[in-house]
Amino acid sequence: MSLPDGVERRTVDGRSRLVTRGEPVYGEPTVGEWRVWDAGRSKLGAMLALGMETGLGPAQSVLYLGAASGTTVSHVADVCGPTYAVEFAPRPTRDLLSVAASRERLFPLLKDARRPETYAHVVEADLDLLVQDVATRGQADVALRNQQFLADDGRLLLAVKARSEDVTAAPEDVFERVRERLSDGYELLETRRLDRYHADHLAVVARPR
Repeated sequence: MSLPDGVERRTVDGRSRLVTRGEPVYGEPTVGEWRVWDAGRSKLGAMLALGMETGLGPAQSVLYLGAASGTTVSHVADVCGPTYAVEFAPRPTRDLLSVAASRERLFPLLKDARRPETYAHVVEADLDLLVQDVATRGQADVALRNQQFLADDGRLLLAVKARSEDVTAAPEDVFERVRERLSDGYELLETRRLDRYHADHLAVVARPR
């Protein structure tokens, strides 16, 4: 399996684990300067563990929606270039600020991902990657609204949580509706269920149409 530059597999506690270089954030195991990227706590980590082609890599510019307290976005900022991290809730944003203190490429923003106009004056245009892990209804709409920040050859890396869309519907029905809505603005390159690591989640790799 091919991994992005900056992400490796190392044996940690007797198991092969994804690792990145950086300061620990969430109690993850470490081996020297390397720290585990826990696929069970990170949808993007699960995408990498399953061999999806994410496009992550050094110097890639990123807008990360749903940064929470920094579990996944800390790895992204350690691997990639400038990383804008949008989080709506004040409490996890305080933790995110602590994570960013030792990461000069990580820029936390206390904003609502459903309202990109509130941070459009801060986030640069023509970004390489839009990473989205937002547990809200209308996840495809959020991705479409934030498409404005992506370069024409950029990539969307989306984790869709079925229960956030419709707790009563079958996950596959939810995922089909999301795929259809995304196709209004994106070409879907790859989709995978993440059930091995995250129940009722779909991972999507797409590019702007």
